[in-house]
This record gives sequence, structure tokens and C-alpha cells, in this order.
Amino acid sequence: MDMKHELKGKTILITGGTGFLGRNLVAEILKHKPKSIRVFSRDEVKHHILQEKFIRHKDVIRTLIGDVRDYERLERAMRGCDIVIHAAALKRIDMIEYNVDESIKTNILGSLNVIRAALINKVDKVILVSSDKACSPVNTYGACKFVAERIFVENNFSKGNAKTTFSCVRYGNVLQSTGSVIPFFLSKIKNNEDIPLTNPDMTRFIITPNHAVELIFNAIKYGEGGEIFIPRLPAFKITDLINYLKEKNNSNNKVKLVGIRPGEKIHELMINSSEVSRTFEFQNMYVITSQIQKYLDRINYNYLKNKKRTGLEEYSSNDAVLPYDKLKRYLDSIDLEKWIK
Repeated sequence: MDMKHELKGKTILITGGTGFLGRNLVAEILKHKPKSIRVFSRDEVKHHILQEKFIRHKDVIRTLIGDVRDYERLERAMRGCDIVIHAAALKRIDMIEYNVDESIKTNILGSLNVIRAALINKVDKVILVSSDKACSPVNTYGACKFVAERIFVENNFSKGNAKTTFSCVRYGNVLQSTGSVIPFFLSKIKNNEDIPLTNPDMTRFIITPNHAVELIFNAIKYGEGGEIFIPRLPAFKITDLINYLKEKNNSNNKVKLVGIRPGEKIHELMINSSEVSRTFEFQNMYVITSQIQKYLDRINYNYLKNKKRTGLEEYSSNDAVLPYDKLKRYLDSIDLEKWIK
């Protein structure tokens, strides 16, 4: 995607920027000659790893230790920024179910801090990285991300005359990311252990790191404020993914049914039945427009004019499952060798 106009000469802050998504964002943003990339994260070890990875770009990358819970630190880090990508979050669903207050502090109050700091510093665009778990949430992480989305959408219309626009992206599992099911299953395969399966009917959306970055770039390029950008994605059955990894590794590991973990769904939703009436098809995405905008009439969403509303009843991973042969071709095409070796 040509992002030269949007990113060239700009100062971009990425919260949670030392994580898997953050590192991929840094690599792609560098291609568009930004003035500065500020990587904001509380993990000093990951900061060091990132510095080593991008040592050739040390004049462009600024590594800032800080926590989104700390408003004063965040506000200082955001001074002079043009674009903020808010990716910091506590994400482990099972862990968060037993640490609800910590999830609220980071995922909700931290998002409020991002909003406040962006408005004070007159940032141009702020993008929240959300999750399919936010759609009709059934767990603490999803509920917190749902509230974070509402914070971003609502503030886009309650900001007065401030120029800052707030938009969201919502997507599913990045297969190659740290903590994803692929490295987890492979560790079991390589150690000749039973592979735990929560439910044989379970399905999940698939997204690659490049596709996730592209979605965020689209939100930066097209977002007028208050939207939720959603990619059109394939999905897979967990059992098919296990079979694929076993086949690739010539494995005979047994699969052990362990039951659903706290906060898990059988199928994920990306768009629910209440959102489809204000969802438009745009390029390779869906765009959920704000229900608040409908009543305030402050934004026209010019890029969506003459675009049709989706005919979906909802957008569920169960409706997008790839047959096994197509899943094999898809996974082969995105090069999972670094996980399979």
C-alpha cells in the first residue's frame, strides 16, 4: 500500500510497540520514511531486543519505557506526534479472567489516557487496535476491548473543536504471533506430548502480520473518525490446524480433549447482528460506521459514498471456515517454516 503521503516525515507513536504487532509495524513504517517512530512499552528487555533488530535505524526509532496506566508519562511521550497507534493491552484471556481489575486498568483506563493525551497534544489520528473478542463479548478481555472501542468512538464526537480523529481496527488471531496456537501446538508436538483441544467444533479467524499492518494503514489512510475497520478473513477449524501441523511434522501425537477454558467461545464474531445495518463493504474490508454519528450528523464518511451495506446477518468464524485442502494451501502460502522447523 502506498502510505508515503500519510507517513512520510511524520512522528508516529506505537503503544505496546515492542510486541509482535509493534515490531511488524515498525518494520513497515520505516519503508515510508517517517520523521520518527516512538516505541512506547513498559518492557525494557523487549526494548533492547527491538533496538538490536533495528540498529541501522537508531536515528529514527525512539524507545520509550512507560505504561499506558501512567498518564503523565504517556502525555510527555506523545508531544509532537502526528499519529498514534494504540496496541498496548493485557491479552491473555484465561489470565485476565482471574485478574479483572488489572485488565480494566490497562485496557480501559489506559485507553482513556491515550485519548486524553492525544487531545492535549493535538495528534492528527489515533487508531485503537481491538479484537474480535470485543464483538458480543463473553470474557473480561473482550468486554474491556468493547469498552475501549466505545471510548474511541464516543470521544470522536465529544471532543469539541479538537482536530484529532479516533478510529478502531478489529481482527482475529495473528497465527505467527507470540502466544498464538501454532507455537503452542508445535511445542507439544516436538516434545511428543498430548495436544490439548478445548472443543472439536471450535473455529477461529486467520490473519497474517502483513494483513494486520495493512488494516491499520487503511484506518490511518481512510479513517474520518468513529469507524471500526474489519478485514475480510478466512477462518479455520482448530482440529484442521492440528492435523496440518501434525502432517507437516510427521507426528503421531494424541489429541486430548480438555474442555473450554474460562472466557472462550466456540466461534468468534467479527460483526454482530446489531452492527450489520451500519456496516459497509469497502475494498477488502468491512467498515462499521458510528451509531452516534447517525444522530449527530457530524461526519459524512465520504469514502463510503455509493458503497453498499453488507448483506450479512453477522460475520462469524463459523461462516468463513476454509475446507482442509484450501487451509493447507493458505498456510503453505504464508510460510510458517520458522514455526515448523
